[in-house]
Amino acid sequence: MYRQPSWMAPAFRWGTLLMTVIRVLTWNIHKGFGHNRRLLTVRTIREALIEEDCDIVMLQEVVGRHDHHAARFDDWPAAPQAEFLAGETWGQWAYGANAWYPHGHHGNAVLSRFPIIGWRNTDLSNHRWEQRGVLHTRVQIPGLPHPLHVLCTHLDLLHRGRIRQVVRIANQIRSEIPNDEPLVLAGDFNDWSRRLGASLETDLGLVEAHRAIHGCLARSFPARLPLLTLDRLYVRGITVRNSQILRSGRYKKLSDHAPLMTELEIVP
Repeated sequence: MYRQPSWMAPAFRWGTLLMTVIRVLTWNIHKGFGHNRRLLTVRTIREALIEEDCDIVMLQEVVGRHDHHAARFDDWPAAPQAEFLAGETWGQWAYGANAWYPHGHHGNAVLSRFPIIGWRNTDLSNHRWEQRGVLHTRVQIPGLPHPLHVLCTHLDLLHRGRIRQVVRIANQIRSEIPNDEPLVLAGDFNDWSRRLGASLETDLGLVEAHRAIHGCLARSFPARLPLLTLDRLYVRGITVRNSQILRSGRYKKLSDHAPLMTELEIVP
């Protein structure tokens, strides 16, 4: 699953201070289809990701296997979508299957230019109609004394289900991630009512990246006319330098969500 990357992190030394800057993107790719689920877009998604040139990519609704789509579409990738999207650009990738069905499965994925030194997928499902999870990867960035914890998730459509899932994620963070180690928690929170942020920010000390820069959450859904703030990226122990929703014309067609991209600064 993993290949050793040759790319090294951008680092700047000011006196004795070593600062690492990375670009992170989170995106619900809608299983590699456009908003109407008829246009296969996974190959164009890969091209778009390569052009954005991010260091870590966090994806939701990534297909690991789908026998029906493979038979229907001549250009369906032979490899699982996480592996196909990583290609030669991201040296390493991890995939956590959450939704299982007779003809395949899908879940969350993390693509990284840095070594992934460990990963664990946790089931967050509240019922069989919405199979959800959180993929926790530990990424070793050269020059940093601690790994970067990258948690990619996709939460329920109903608020009460999301509340339970956030509690489980919070407990996992408390038990598995030391306070002095940096973390990124991102994905499709489905929190159209904007009621989840307080517990994450108050109880865990997380900072939502887009709000830190712009004073508001990013509107990412639907991609054709983004109105709802479903996609989030939270950090701890990291400085947010920039955050933006990618709204160019092609992103309106590649998925039902628009990608959220951030630039982060990590100091040892």
